[in-house]
Amino acid sequence: MSSPLFPLAPLLPWVYALALLPAAFLASPGQFWRPARVAGYLGVLLVLAAWLQAVFETQHPDRLGLAMAGLVSLLALVIIEYSQRYLEGEPGQRRYVLALLATLAAVATVVTSGNLLLLAGAWVLSSLCLHQLLTFYRERPQAVVAAHKKFIASRLADVSLLLAILLLVQAGGSSKLSLILAAVEAQVQAGSPLGWELQGAALLLALTVILKSAQLPVHGWLIQVMEAPTPVSALLHAGVVNLGGFVLLRFAPLFSAAVPAQSLLVLVGGLTAVLAALVMMTRISIKVRLAWSTCAQMGLMLLECGLGLYELALVHLLAHSLYKAHAFLAAGETVAHARQQALQPQAPALDLAGLLRALLVAALMLILLQGLWAWLLPGHELPLVALTLLAIGLAPWCLRRGQWAHGLLMFGLLLGAYLLWHQAAGWILDQHLAEAPLPLALLAMGLLVGLYLLQGLLLARPRGALAQRLYPLAFAGFYLDEHFIRLTFRLWPAHAPQPLSATLGDHS
Repeated sequence: MSSPLFPLAPLLPWVYALALLPAAFLASPGQFWRPARVAGYLGVLLVLAAWLQAVFETQHPDRLGLAMAGLVSLLALVIIEYSQRYLEGEPGQRRYVLALLATLAAVATVVTSGNLLLLAGAWVLSSLCLHQLLTFYRERPQAVVAAHKKFIASRLADVSLLLAILLLVQAGGSSKLSLILAAVEAQVQAGSPLGWELQGAALLLALTVILKSAQLPVHGWLIQVMEAPTPVSALLHAGVVNLGGFVLLRFAPLFSAAVPAQSLLVLVGGLTAVLAALVMMTRISIKVRLAWSTCAQMGLMLLECGLGLYELALVHLLAHSLYKAHAFLAAGETVAHARQQALQPQAPALDLAGLLRALLVAALMLILLQGLWAWLLPGHELPLVALTLLAIGLAPWCLRRGQWAHGLLMFGLLLGAYLLWHQAAGWILDQHLAEAPLPLALLAMGLLVGLYLLQGLLLARPRGALAQRLYPLAFAGFYLDEHFIRLTFRLWPAHAPQPLSATLGDHS
């Protein structure tokens, strides 16, 4: 990875940080929202200017940091605009604006920093500032309890992150990310295994990402923060949680050479993706379904990084962030959307043979198109695990009875679009790293294909014996969160929420 050489993108955190001063001292809500809105638009313009500057940059720019800065600035603008209308008339708006701007400044620092200490400090700060947003409604017990659980998981992650930093600085002799990763790449090119410091740092970083990305069994807080304002949920699911995926991409050379860390990511991420996807099928509340979806999506993202599929992980990260922000901010339109869906023709009933047939057709088409892609662009073939993921994702288009031509056309268009995005992600990352060991790839493929067939079977036979046995367990979240609740609240009980009368004095 090259260090950030462009002068504009690192200014993005300052755009949000400097807006804190006028927002803190202006009197009326209309006045202290104005600096936040100006910061939102300035952030987007600054990132656009940084991209233009990077095009003419003689030295190699940090494209990953630029891509993430663009994502952060876009989400910041949308969430600021939405929040002002959403919270109109609410007490505590000034407190919300200050916490939101501080969170955005910290997140922007994480994605643009080339210094390990600054990145880690900003990551911790983003969690602390987000805690203030999650407890915006301080009189609601569920909001306080869920935020308390997240606070505990985040502090455990901070300890793991601190230990990883100490090992990385000791091994690399510097806190600059470029020098640390250059030392890793030098060891890999020399054919020597990583030392215990780098192996331990990779494991600790993986553990940090697992704790901060709401992976099982410390996922409960993500499911239970629905009491926070909707724009806070959008920021959490589209931005802050995804920072774990960004850190894995930033340290990709280190993880690619550390098999124990890769194994941890594949095991935890794969199991989380499978179990969370099953639990999501039992939920009715749209926001709770989206929360379980985020849990599963982050598990899949960790699995992708553990397998060395960094281009796929980057596309997944960007797409998931934009989708989840839209899904939460548009949650109020769910009823109207459901009524429209009810008027559509019903899909044909599923059966196991049809699911297998669709998967085989999708796999065959992928293999054929992969051959064409390899002929057009030699050396850019997709790994087998990536092909399996795409086959599972695109197989539903092959299930349309009587609409095979339309389904295959959409299949080809979607695959072509992904291949273009894959090439763009490769250009952004600009690194050629080894894939994960074959046993990990086979394990991941087994988990993914098994989940596809199991979900299809449950949808085809919703009242069958398997569904009746599995539904109570999935509805209870497989009882994984209960053990974490008992342990954490025994060690560190949550404070009682403030009564409503204590918060009515804050009308700003």
